[in-house]
Amino acid sequence: MTMKFIKKYLKWLSTFLVLTGILLTNLNMYPVNIMFHGAGVVGWTIAGFISKDKAILTNFGLQIPLFIIGFYQILVP
Repeated sequence: MTMKFIKKYLKWLSTFLVLTGILLTNLNMYPVNIMFHGAGVVGWTIAGFISKDKAILTNFGLQIPLFIIGFYQILVP
């Protein structure tokens, strides 16, 4: 994976994943909603790190622990 690819497509892919996760949440499709939204959050966090954007890092980086809790709830009932 090249840096050019990441810079060009990561934000768009991550946006698609976040919006898909939100749609699945509205359709009450648990737990697949957490998987899509969580993947998008990780992608946006990486994009924020690469671009050194503190606002993006704060927003999406702080969501990661929340999604970890969601994944834990799925894996350990």
